[in-house]
Formats: sequence, structure tokens, C-alpha cells
Amino acid sequence: MPGESSAYPQNLLMIHARTPRYADPVFDSRHIKTFHEVVRTGSYSAAARALGYTQPAITQQMKALERDVGTPLFTRAGRGLRLTEAGETLSRHAAAILDTMSAAQQQMAALTRLHTGRVRLCAFPSANATLVPETLARLAAGHPGVRVELSEEEPPESLQRLVRGECDIALAFTYPGSEEEVPDEVMEVPLLEDQLLVLLPTRHPLTRRRTVKLADLAEERWIAGCLRCRVNFLHECAAQGFAPDIAFTTDDNLVVQSLVAEGLGIAMMPGLVLNFLRHEQVTGRALAPASKRQVSAYVLREHLRIPATALVLDELKTVAAHKIGC
Repeated sequence: MPGESSAYPQNLLMIHARTPRYADPVFDSRHIKTFHEVVRTGSYSAAARALGYTQPAITQQMKALERDVGTPLFTRAGRGLRLTEAGETLSRHAAAILDTMSAAQQQMAALTRLHTGRVRLCAFPSANATLVPETLARLAAGHPGVRVELSEEEPPESLQRLVRGECDIALAFTYPGSEEEVPDEVMEVPLLEDQLLVLLPTRHPLTRRRTVKLADLAEERWIAGCLRCRVNFLHECAAQGFAPDIAFTTDDNLVVQSLVAEGLGIAMMPGLVLNFLRHEQVTGRALAPASKRQVSAYVLREHLRIPATALVLDELKTVAAHKIGC
């Protein structure tokens, strides 16, 4: 009949609407461990002795587990227990679940006890040539399981990488009047004040002085470095009343040294460079009045709670305390 045929699919919809939906089982790891022991020993009482529980406690845990899975896991077979089909299925997975949990616990314990861990460090070139190698050597000696992945970037790009989550610690420097603007979630950890100096050819007459006035170098040809350093250099020259003749621009400290050694120019460089001067024909002299830059580590505040990250920061502070300008 027409009326009946039109009502039939509606009835089906009503039946489906009343059909209960069962949530996926959620397991308590303690219950899985107890279940595995019951299966291994063959009874609640034996499992209780093995685990140090009372038998009623084992019974309650198994009842709770059966409620979680929504079906019985055991049936009685005389005085013993027999696994149901659901029990057999869970039994096949229980050992693997416990093994995985044990492995996870061991790995987490290793991380928190600093037996292992990974820290991504991004630093500028002169820090990579001075602060970083000694820091990594100290870590390798005291905490060989802590792995540091190193990359190189000048600020402010290194700070941007930190905010994007591409590194865990960023080393950067700032000059007076150009402090770093960082988001609230980033913390600055000062490491050292790095005094600036001028690199001169060893045969230059001003190398006979312990310090050199920037104004006395107004007629020299200069080699400029990265953008942030160049901006500060131009600012300091302007404060002394001259505009420098910049003949070359390079971010490579060894190239700067080679150009200075050949008498092609002089350069304003950070004091950290004195730690890796390689040319006998190059001499570094402090500037008067003294000019410094601030070297700092930057880290997301929430990462300070990560043991490996905190350890690397501590080692950086220890090494920086013994460097020039601190």
C-alpha cells in the first residue's frame, strides 16, 4: 500500500536513532598489568601474591577492567579461570602494551635524569667559533647522551627561528641603544659583555699603543661585517665626526683577517675574535673609549623546564664567564 511503503524507511530511521553508540574502551594501565599477571599465574589469588595485593583488590580491578571493555574477560572452569574471546584478544596485546609503557618510562626517566636529550642551538659565527665548541666539549664529557644540533645564523634571524620553533636556544648580540625586542614568551639570559676592538696589520704604527682612538682611524680603509655590526660601526664613526671609507664587506671572520693581514683595510671586530686569530700579521687593539656589545642566549620560557635545555644554558654561562669581556 502507498501509505505503508512510505512509512517503512521512516521506521528504519527511528530504529537507527535508538541504537546505542558504544565508546571505544579506555584502559587503566594498572588494570592491564593486573590482568596480565592473572593470565600468567592462572588465578586471582596467585596474581595477588605476585603483585602484593589482596585477592579482593584483584577481583575489583578485573571487574573494573571488564566494565571498561564492556564484556567479560574470564569464565570459571572448575576452580580455574578460562579466557573469553575478548580476554584472549586483550591477552595477545597486554604484553606489548606493558613493554611499550616500560620503554616510554625508561626514556622519560633518561630525559629527566639528563642521560639523554636533544637541544637545537642556533648561534652567530664568532660564538660558534668560541663559546659553542667549549660548551659542547663540557657536555660530551659530563653528559654524553645529550645531543646538541648546531646551526648558524646572525641576529635577528636567529631570534626569529627561535620564535618559529626551529631551534631551542638562540645566541645573539645587541649593541647599546639597539636592544632586542622579544615576545613575552621569550627569555633573555645574559652571557657576557664583548668588548669591541680594531684589527690592524701588525706593521701598522698604531699597534704600538695598548688602546686606539676611533677618531685616529678616520682616514683608514675599512672592512665592514654583518648588517647589525655595520649599523653600529657607522653610528660610532658618526659620533666621532667622520664617515668611514668601507672598501670591503664580509661576514666571514677569517676573510676579514686575511684582508687585514694583506694591508687592504682595518676592521672593528668583537673581542671574541681574539680567541681564534690565525694570522701572525694581524694585531687586535682595544678601542678607546671602550665599546661593547651584549651577548645573550634566548629561550622560550616554557623550555626552561626541559632538563637538557636548562643544562646547555648552564654550560654556556660557565664557558662565557671565562671569555674576554665578561
